[in-house]
Amino acid sequence: MVLQSTRWLALSYFTYFFSYGIYLPFWSVWLKGEGLEPDVIGILLGAGLVARFLGSLLIAPRVKDPANLVTALRILALLTLAFAVGFCFGNAWGWLMLVIAGFNLFFSPLVPLTDALAGTWQKQITLDYGRVRLWGSLAFVIGSALTGQLVAVWGHHAILYCLLASLLAMLLGMLLKPTVMPQGETRVQNQPQRSWRELLTEGPVWRFLLCVTLLQGAHAGYYSFASIYWQEAGYSAAAIGYFWSLGVVAEVIIFASSSLLFRRWNARNLLLLSACCGVARWGLMGATTDLGWLLLVQILHCGTFTVCHLAAMRFISARSGPDVIRLQAVYSGLALGGGIAVMTVIAGFLFEHWQGGVFWVMAALVLPALFIRPPAVSVAR
Repeated sequence: MVLQSTRWLALSYFTYFFSYGIYLPFWSVWLKGEGLEPDVIGILLGAGLVARFLGSLLIAPRVKDPANLVTALRILALLTLAFAVGFCFGNAWGWLMLVIAGFNLFFSPLVPLTDALAGTWQKQITLDYGRVRLWGSLAFVIGSALTGQLVAVWGHHAILYCLLASLLAMLLGMLLKPTVMPQGETRVQNQPQRSWRELLTEGPVWRFLLCVTLLQGAHAGYYSFASIYWQEAGYSAAAIGYFWSLGVVAEVIIFASSSLLFRRWNARNLLLLSACCGVARWGLMGATTDLGWLLLVQILHCGTFTVCHLAAMRFISARSGPDVIRLQAVYSGLALGGGIAVMTVIAGFLFEHWQGGVFWVMAALVLPALFIRPPAVSVAR
């Protein structure tokens, strides 16, 4: 069966983030339901984070030719499903350590490689990245909400069954044939590929990577401690759930209208907007918990996350073919993985001692991004 390329890409985002919407909020619940102690759960989830970081940095760059992206995605989807099935065969911590590491190792590269495919197709066909990517955001909300309802009825076993079903749907969707296959760029014979050192020490590249790592890393305090902070301020669990949903709704709206709003914006200007939103958002979170301001704080999620991600896609898609895949891998590994993981550890210490003051630190973390943004025009040497 053949599927239009933009729909193929939207389906890939939808099924991946539907699966992630099951795994991220509920996997600790499944582990607890299997009888594991909190300290063991922490070790297992930590091993998964390390594997995610390694998967993005080590596996994704192995795909050097954009023409091989669809095949690579299919193989990774199959391996991810195979390791997920492994959760059915035992709950000993050693076995779970092996399975959770393997699962995350192959699950994590799917995002940078799918984004690399989007960047490749943007050069071949008419593709509005924002309108395609918004299906991932919607899927995360649907996946987490649906799984929560099923867990309430059938218990923690529903989590694994939902995860397996969604991963199978992801694999089957990727096995469909897109109408336009990605094409690699013709390289001059015997032209050596630039080393990682040459790429990462290029001025615009290291400025870009440092900038997005700061902007995305500043979300660590929010992802880890916002719910606790708001709960201690007197908000109910239902209200906190609405706060989080508002942020995702704002994210979806910006993804849907990104072509209209930011058609003439370059990556440098988008990063400036994201940094300004970050200073405002995290500063407000540290200053007040009043309802009106919290609504604004959550609406600003479309600036701190979505605009930053759009800037990253614009910067990376302007590069040459091999650089696109490698930069997607580093962006995913550093900005969306390692940077947030490191800042989460620091945020935990800060929140324990300063409570809401952690968000002032997150605002300060964003400030350097105002000055280190890459030039408006970034061309590979």
